[in-house]
Amino acid sequence: MNKLNRRQFLRLTTASLAALTLPRTTWSRVLGANDEIRVAVVGFHGQGKTHINSFGKIKGVRIVALCDVDSEVLNAEAEKFKSRNEIVQTFTDVRRLLERKDIDAISIATPNHWHSLMTIWACQAGKDVYVEKPVSHNVWEGRQAVNASRKYNRIVQAGTQARSSSAIREAMDLLHRGEFGKIKLVRGLCYKRRASIGKTTGQQPIPAYIDYDLWTGPAQLMGLMRKNLHYDWHWVWNTGNGDIGNQGIHQMDLARWALNANHIATNVFSLGGRFGYIDDGETPNTQIASYEFPEGRIIFEVRGLPASKDSNTMDKYLGIDIGVVVHCEHGTLAFPSNYSNVLLYDDKNNLVKTFTGGGNHYENFIEAVRSRDRSKQTADILEGHLSSALCHLGNISYRLGTNKSPEEIREILQSDNDAMEACERAYEHLVANEV
Repeated sequence: MNKLNRRQFLRLTTASLAALTLPRTTWSRVLGANDEIRVAVVGFHGQGKTHINSFGKIKGVRIVALCDVDSEVLNAEAEKFKSRNEIVQTFTDVRRLLERKDIDAISIATPNHWHSLMTIWACQAGKDVYVEKPVSHNVWEGRQAVNASRKYNRIVQAGTQARSSSAIREAMDLLHRGEFGKIKLVRGLCYKRRASIGKTTGQQPIPAYIDYDLWTGPAQLMGLMRKNLHYDWHWVWNTGNGDIGNQGIHQMDLARWALNANHIATNVFSLGGRFGYIDDGETPNTQIASYEFPEGRIIFEVRGLPASKDSNTMDKYLGIDIGVVVHCEHGTLAFPSNYSNVLLYDDKNNLVKTFTGGGNHYENFIEAVRSRDRSKQTADILEGHLSSALCHLGNISYRLGTNKSPEEIREILQSDNDAMEACERAYEHLVANEV
């Protein structure tokens, strides 16, 4: 890493976390009603480009800095600003960026393993934070991010944008008021095609324009054993959380919100595997996770294979491949992945009402930053932490498990109708893929 060797970096990282319990003076600017909010975007090989575009459209907000460990990506994005005669600072090391006093907030769209530490550092530096989902790479560090937000009185928004949808908020309000009766089961669905990432025969070279030590950051430094550094980090435990913590975190957050459960589950179990191909990925592409709360139950399903071998379509449940289905005493609510409508079905699965309306999650964050009122946030860091923790707990259960045959699983789940039903459908799905 630049100027610091890795041992020094890890020592400083530990000190940063320990400092949450010690008095510390941070610098932050008091914003006037008409003051410009100066935002820095960190990481934009993927979702970060959406951050740049979204914050760039908000009145009273100016992007003043960009940070990425990939100099090609960094320079290309900086050139876009230059072509518009906009001045923007560039950094490869986020620590140098956080030293600047002319930055009010940072927007984090790095790989998962950086989310919490970068959030903590930003809070300590007096910056407000918009952080992509999941807000953490493990349960413990997510809680430290919440603690940092509270200790340093910073606005920290989780990037679970469905929370800002007016359609979803209206449906959730009616659900929590008991308009549809008691919740019987909440079903999270992440049926999203994920192809093989390929199988390498040895360590892969890192391009000279990428600072790999900085890219790795708080994760374990190891050689690249997959074809693509970017994005495919999702499928390796050292840096990612599988699809339950990638796409699935959005649906997990909605599922927990539906139950109105402001805590983690009391009982979790998970099963699955990586089926259909042999590649360098480690995380499951087929997974079922069960979460029990005093308020009810979530069964979450991940499927990365198509509806059948050589098919171009995905399985659907009640017409949904990615979303949440809430089974109630008096009907069923379906939340598709577009986050701008919610479907209400009667007991015979006839569509009886559609809730419509979107929202701007980035504007919601800026409103909270300007007002210094955390209650205005639709997705405070605590909400992001609790939902991210559920994804992590599902993965912990999966990784601690042992190999079982379908017959053994049926024996274990014979008295659990909901889990058995989900497993039987998963078996049918795998058979259709000739697994």
